[in-house]
Amino acid sequence: MAAGFSRTFTFFDGEWLEGNPGLVGPRSHVLWLGSSVFDGARWFEGLTPDLDRHAARVNRSAEALGLRPTMAPDEIVRLTHEGLRHFDGETAVYIRPMYWAEDGGYMGVPADPETTRFCLCLYESPMIPSAGFSLGVSPFRRPTPETMPTLAKAGCLYPNNARAIMEAKRRGFDNALVRDMIGNVAETGTSNLFMVRDGAVFTPVPNGSFLNGITRQRVIQLLREDGMEVVEASLTVEDFLSASEIFSTGNHSKVVPVTGLEERAMPVGPVYGRARELYWRFARAREKSA
Repeated sequence: MAAGFSRTFTFFDGEWLEGNPGLVGPRSHVLWLGSSVFDGARWFEGLTPDLDRHAARVNRSAEALGLRPTMAPDEIVRLTHEGLRHFDGETAVYIRPMYWAEDGGYMGVPADPETTRFCLCLYESPMIPSAGFSLGVSPFRRPTPETMPTLAKAGCLYPNNARAIMEAKRRGFDNALVRDMIGNVAETGTSNLFMVRDGAVFTPVPNGSFLNGITRQRVIQLLREDGMEVVEASLTVEDFLSASEIFSTGNHSKVVPVTGLEERAMPVGPVYGRARELYWRFARAREKSA
C-alpha cells in the first residue's frame, strides 16, 4: 500500500484491488479534462445509512456530466457490502463509487459516454469529532448552473471548494462558509449548513449552486417529523451571525456543530444535539429493518 493512504480496497473490472492502484493514464480524458463524478456514503458502527440513495445519485451525476452509468444502484450496494468484509469493523469506512471517461468526443473535449469506466473505492476514514469546527467567510463563491455542472457531484467542482478551505485555514479557521454568486450562504467547503433562530431551524434553499445533500434531506425530514419547524430560505452571512446555533450535515461525519463563525463563538446547542440523536436513531432503525 502506498505511504500515506489508510487501508483501501477498490473494485475495478471485476476484482478487488488493495491500496491505490493506477487506473488511468496520461491519455485518459479524466486526467487532463476532469470528467469524473463520485458519491460518498459511510459505514460506521455497523451502519450504512441511505447507501441506496448515494448509489442512485452517482448515476444521476454521471448522466449530468454526459457519462453513461454502467452499474445499477442495487449492484453498487451489493458490491459495497462485499467490499466491507475486507475491513476490521472498527474504523469508519468511506464508500466512494466513481465514474469517469477514458476518451473524448469532438476534438477530445467532451467526454465520450461510451468510454465510461466505473470503480468503487472503500477506505478507512475516521469521522471528525462531534466537538465541532469553526468557519471563516470565504471570498470565493459557488458557481451557477450556467457556469459549471453544479447538479452533479463532479470532481471538477472541488478545486474551488479547496481554495475556499485553504484561505479560511490561513486565517485560523477550520473550514469555509461559501456563498453563491449573489451573496447568499450556500454551504461550507465540505457540507450543508443549518442555523437556529427563535426556535425554528433555517437552511439555505437549494438554488442550483450547491448539492441538496442526502444527509441534509434526511435531517430536514427527521426534524419535521419530530415537530420542529424547518424553513428553506435565502440566508445571508448576517443571518448566520445572529443565529443561536449553527450545525452542518454531510456524508463525512453526518451531523456536526459549528463552534465559531468569523469572530463570533457559537454555542453547541440543543437543536444540533436533537438532530444528531435523531439521525443516529434513524440509521440504527434502518439497519435493523434491512
